[in-house]
Amino acid sequence: MVDSASETEMIAASADRCFAVVVDVERYPEWTPDVKEAVVRERDSQNRPLLVEYRASALGRSTHYTLKYDYAQAPKVISWHLAQGDIMRTIDGSYSFEQVGEKTNVTYALSVELVVPLPGFIKRRAEGRILHTLKELKVRCES
Repeated sequence: MVDSASETEMIAASADRCFAVVVDVERYPEWTPDVKEAVVRERDSQNRPLLVEYRASALGRSTHYTLKYDYAQAPKVISWHLAQGDIMRTIDGSYSFEQVGEKTNVTYALSVELVVPLPGFIKRRAEGRILHTLKELKVRCES
């Protein structure tokens, strides 16, 4: 079963700044504690990451997955889907950026389907941790 969640946060930074932080995937381990490593395997003609291999902590263990990024709606939206993963069947996500004066409304949406189903309370805890990434993005963009 696919579980989905989304959250929106007003960030005191430009949409360009927010987009730049999100696209700089190799620096994720500096600001989001769950990402231990991000290695870009392929880039597009604008040098943006297209295929990225991640090592992250998830549910008390280490997981590996590769995401394929889509910039068709950039710089308003960056989206991704799972290319390969060890404990996930599906990961579909996006960041949307809406400039509001000198700030940016950022929406983070994520849908995940795990290989092994989890009890509800563990899913809710994991969902909270995943959505905390948006708070970490806010801190990074505003620094």
